[in-house]
Parts: sequence; C-alpha cells; structure tokens
Amino acid sequence: MSELTVKAEKLDAGDELAAKRAEFVLDGPEGAVYLDGNSLGALPVAVPGRVADVVGRQWGEMRIRSWTESGWWTAPERIGDRIAPLVGAAAGQIVVGDSTSVNVFKALVGAVRLAQENGPGRDEILVDATTFPTDGYIAGSAARMTGCTLRPVEPSEVPGALGERTAAVLLNHVDYRTGRLHHLPSLTAAVHAAGAYAVWDLCHSAGALPVGLDEHGVDLAVGCTYKYLNGGPGSPAYLYVRADLQERFDSPLPGWNSHAEPFGMRSEYAPAEGAVRGRVGTPDILSMLALEAALEVWDGVTVEAVRAKSLALTDFFLECVGTYVPEGRVECLTPLPHEERGSQVALRCADAGPVMQRLIGRGVVGDFRHPDVLRFGFTPLYVGFADVERAARVLAEELG
Repeated sequence: MSELTVKAEKLDAGDELAAKRAEFVLDGPEGAVYLDGNSLGALPVAVPGRVADVVGRQWGEMRIRSWTESGWWTAPERIGDRIAPLVGAAAGQIVVGDSTSVNVFKALVGAVRLAQENGPGRDEILVDATTFPTDGYIAGSAARMTGCTLRPVEPSEVPGALGERTAAVLLNHVDYRTGRLHHLPSLTAAVHAAGAYAVWDLCHSAGALPVGLDEHGVDLAVGCTYKYLNGGPGSPAYLYVRADLQERFDSPLPGWNSHAEPFGMRSEYAPAEGAVRGRVGTPDILSMLALEAALEVWDGVTVEAVRAKSLALTDFFLECVGTYVPEGRVECLTPLPHEERGSQVALRCADAGPVMQRLIGRGVVGDFRHPDVLRFGFTPLYVGFADVERAARVLAEELG
C-alpha cells in the first residue's frame, strides 16, 4: 500500500461530510470514480421517489388542484429561497425557472436598463472574454437590443476597462475551462465605483464555495442547478435580483407569470413585486420539484465545510498527480493559490481527448475540453479522498 493510499484512508476517516455520500446514487467502491459533477451532478437518492409522487399522485390524481394544493404555483420562489443560503443571499431575491441562457439575457438587459435609467451615455457592455460561449452570444444579442457596444475583456483587466460609458459587466465567478476563481468582491466594487451594474454567472461556484451575493452587493446573478446543486439534466436555472433593485428591474421577457395579476388576463403589463418579476411563463414543474428534492442533501451542511473539503480534495489530487504522473506529461492550468481556485482541476495534455476516453473506460469519469484540457470536478458531498488517489493513479498509468 502506497503512502498516498494510506493518506487517503486517513483523510476519508476524518471527513465530516463523508456520510453525505450515502445520499447519492453512486457506484460501489470498485465502480466508477465520478469527477464530472461540474458538468452534471450525481443523482440524490430522494429524487426518484419524489418525482414518482409528483407524476403519479400530484399530476395523475390531483391534476389541476396541485397548482394550489401541492404548491406548484409558488415553487419558483420557494425553491429560490432554498438556494439562497448556498449563494449568500437572504430570502425573497431568487426565482427559479428557465435556462441559464434565458436568465443571463434577463439579467443583462435588466442591468443595462437600470444603468440607462440613471442617466444618458451608458452604452457599453463588458463581457468576460474567457466566458462560456453562450454567455458571449447572449451578451452580443443584449448589446444589439439595447443599443450598446460589446467589449470582451479579461476579468483581471475589468477595473482598467471601466468608464463612464459602461452600463453593465457580465462575469463568470469561476472559469469553466481552468477552474480559476475570480475575485467577486473587488470586481463588483470596481463596477459599482464606475456607476455600472455587475451581473455574475455562478454556474461553477454555487454549491462548491461561498459566494456572498448580499455581503458584496452583487446586483444580479444567474446560475444553473445541474452541476454542484445536483438538480438533474436540464434542471431549471435561477435569477437573483438584489432586493433594493427589484422595484426597478425591467425584464426584457415579461410574461403572465410575472404579472401583478397573472389571472387578470389584462392586455397591459404590470410587473409583480419582488423576485416574481423574474418569472416568465408556466414553470417546468417536473424538473423543478426534482430539484427541490435534490436540494435536501444540503440539510445540515454549510458552504464553508464544503469549501474546506473542496480545497483539500483538489490539493490532494494535485499532490497525487505530482507524485504519480510522469514529469512533462501534463500541465496544471488551475491556479495553485486557494483564493484563486474553484472546485475543479484542469490539466493540459497533448492527447487529452483519447486519454479521457481511456480513463472513462477504466471507471474514472472526468471530461475533455477542446483542444487539450482534461477537466476533473470535485463535488465534496460525494467525492472522497480514495476516489482522488485512484483517479490520479489511473491517469498516471494511462500516461506512463
């Protein structure tokens, strides 16, 4: 037994989150090591039964009555309040529904409208130049719609790029390729100092590390729920609008669900109060209630504990890779300082695509990002240290 194997056993024995693993549907000890939770989280064991109840009883037996008697109508806000503590927000500021892309559009256009309402001349949107492509596409469409110019900027260069013309800035909290964690507090403060509004994409940070939306005065934020929140494939995203901005939030997608009188069927639109303004159409109840069941795994868990284990897992993985993998075969793209690291490790590898396929064939599931990046995501609620050691050992064998 190697020293790192022994170390993994000791770390697992002292893991305060170890019991959470039993709340997920996972392969046994000899099965797969699942390190792709940054793309799709594992299935919580409570979800299948809850979905069966929603389909068989709430829909099958109660039918239309479930909108009121089963709480379907209030689900977007109720589940939003369940997500709120995980991103450092008070209740009443998050609504769940639609996709991340749709919510990015709502948030960014809404942010520009807030800025332009404050005074003339705000006709520029800054967007994270390293962003996931869809955010860039949406930002371009939002710019055309609002008469703005779009400027892609590296996150580190945002403070120097801000000016009197800046209306809104769209940034990713964690870079999806490299796992780099951008400094939300200082970047948000810089955006505010320039008189602009900050929109944050939390897809790769919510459920993995503290965000502090309220503490740091973030204006608007969006995120998906199928990664570290384990909501399931295509589970609905969420939109955060800071409480003091809700009265002025002008969504570019007004719908009957966000109307002050949704059943009034009036021809004129009047927005509802609060986070409800972020709603559009009929909620996707089946996936939304699956998400609500999935979020029960967070009972008794603090984000701080998750962050501590996340850093310990990624530290240990990097130690194992450094020990096992032949020198020169991989290059770590993920920052080593804790304050700059999310909950994934990205390794550059010349033949990354074929290597990842071989890893998956041997039960180590990560993913590949074009052209040469191996990504390994570490979900602290169900990934253990023995998983980490095994993954690095198998990687070394494939690269040896």
